[in-house]
Amino acid sequence: MDNRRNPVLAESPLPHGLPDFASISDDDFLPAFGEAMATHLAEVESIATDPRPATFANTVEALELSGRDLARAGGIFFNLVGPDTNPQRNEISRQLSTLLTDHANTIAMDRRLFERISALHDRADELDLTEAQQRLLAKRYRESVRAGAGLGPDEQEQIRQISSRLAYLSTTFSQRILDDTNASAVLVDNIAQLDGLSAGQVAAARRAAADAGHESGYLLTLELPSSQAVLTGLTDRSVRQRVFDASISRCARGNDHDTRELVLEIVGLRARRARLLGYRDHAEYVIAEETAPNPAAVVELLAELTASALRAGGRELTRLNRFADEEIGAADLTYWLERERRAASAVPLDDFGDYCELDNVLQRGVFYAAGKLYGLRFIERTDLHGYHPDVRVWDVINEAGRSIGLFLGDFYARPSKRGGAWMNNIVDQSMVLSTQPIVVNVANLTKPDDGAPCLLTMDQLTTLFHEFGHALHGLLSAVDYPSQSGTSVPRDFVEFPSQVNEMWALHPDVLSQYARHHATGEPIPAALADAARDAAKTESAHSTIEYLAAAQLDLAWHRITADDTVDDVAQFERDALRAAGFTGDLIPPRYRSAYFNHIFGGGYSAGYYSYIWSEVLDAETEQWFLAEGGLLRDNGRRFAEATLSRGDSIDPLAAHETLIGRTPRIEPLLTRRGLVASEER
Repeated sequence: MDNRRNPVLAESPLPHGLPDFASISDDDFLPAFGEAMATHLAEVESIATDPRPATFANTVEALELSGRDLARAGGIFFNLVGPDTNPQRNEISRQLSTLLTDHANTIAMDRRLFERISALHDRADELDLTEAQQRLLAKRYRESVRAGAGLGPDEQEQIRQISSRLAYLSTTFSQRILDDTNASAVLVDNIAQLDGLSAGQVAAARRAAADAGHESGYLLTLELPSSQAVLTGLTDRSVRQRVFDASISRCARGNDHDTRELVLEIVGLRARRARLLGYRDHAEYVIAEETAPNPAAVVELLAELTASALRAGGRELTRLNRFADEEIGAADLTYWLERERRAASAVPLDDFGDYCELDNVLQRGVFYAAGKLYGLRFIERTDLHGYHPDVRVWDVINEAGRSIGLFLGDFYARPSKRGGAWMNNIVDQSMVLSTQPIVVNVANLTKPDDGAPCLLTMDQLTTLFHEFGHALHGLLSAVDYPSQSGTSVPRDFVEFPSQVNEMWALHPDVLSQYARHHATGEPIPAALADAARDAAKTESAHSTIEYLAAAQLDLAWHRITADDTVDDVAQFERDALRAAGFTGDLIPPRYRSAYFNHIFGGGYSAGYYSYIWSEVLDAETEQWFLAEGGLLRDNGRRFAEATLSRGDSIDPLAAHETLIGRTPRIEPLLTRRGLVASEER
């Protein structure tokens, strides 16, 4: 008999428990999850049958610290599926989606556990708990109620079936998006049709075509949002139209990757579940757990911003039509915005990317700012390996010289990686468990040819700093309990620290460190640096409108009740956008319903508003940093103590108000996004 531990579950001897990915095969995952779930259920059974009266320690804390094998397996597997999937991992993911949902429901609906948790919840004020413990008890109680623990057997069974089916549908939705995004790439035969793209973009298109099996030609692969970066450069209008059409028709082409029937089933099931649990709709069910007080508050914010954005969009379009001197179509809008921006700039920004080589930005920009603000150093560990050869590993060292965690960077696109950029936790920080965080930043940059630099666009530069803001939230966490660690905060607060970190991308003290010409090493000219900052200060109305349209679309889908019948995704989308004020077709939502992975495949259902909700706080915090002197260690310390280190152990909104000294206002955000006309300022 082989008594060796499954390598997924075996404790790793590597620093901070970094998984030994080389020792793990895909065949190990399902047995590992099966064993981990069985162990977890045995631990829970012991808690539920404890003959002693319920206490915080023997019930709530015991539940919090149970399931460590399951957490280890999940930290490994679900970190792989997004950035480096394959058919076997996809199938494992589909199976686990229902198995893990059923497992979680079994625990959350356990009547014995619920009685113990309820007894503690009813006398919480008598228990002499810390704020973190009070929040943990309240959250555990709400989780049980929201899972259906208080319902009768028939309703509980309905909740089980709905939750299990939703887990499967969401996983399938994400997988179909990746498949159809790959299948929708646009093949161009003549290099002349790529006029306007950089040499690096052209080389990447040729390499993509070869990788896809084409003997000749150039393959323009698609990004996840509706807007495609190549459209800002391509001078050939017909190619722009092909790329645009391919982007907005994804997953709605009637092929095997079509997601429209999944969308309808998902929203119907979510509405049914909400009703069973006593909510009007899924939006009310979701927002009950966020910092927003209710859906009406979200509707009010989005309506105010939409009205301002559409007014700004009208001014922008009028100006752009005059500039282009032609009828601008939806596929042309970002092209002409870029042309106008270049014409308006006293200094051309075409060369800005030459000063933004990835490794330089990372080491002397992202890491430099983290050092100045938070006293961190990043030491690359070439002796440690990630889950793919492109993944790099850094040891994160604090001012006392102690390693506080590991940071993994996975920056380059590949067909096995879903689109977009994100942060993952492999290991959560917890003082009670004595665990330090292992966090991953994932991006989809075009991998350069050997010996060539990876040069970042302005958007990619901002994204790098944004995702590292999430990483800092995880790395600087200093909480007792793993479920309160780092980014485990309300969804409409989670984007706040990452948005704050964007402010350092072009800050003079940071830009001067990393902005060196990739070939000559010369520092960026002052005039070019100033022009880049000026360009970044003015957000196009187009980008705000496409975001708000997506946020409004998300809310519309999730305000459907169990009594409503929807059978046409495209018609519902059109009606919802018109009702929100988006009457034209020039600017599609950032994600159309059929490929809106955030809300149908990820965790942002009824929560895509979170980005703009968090940005209200971010705009205020940026002003606070600048008023307090900018890139100073004391400012970083205060911000970390208020937010980054606290996770969900405190009320995040209250902590933010304490930091800035008042309730946040919307005006700084309106000004930043250019949503106030000059005569209104």
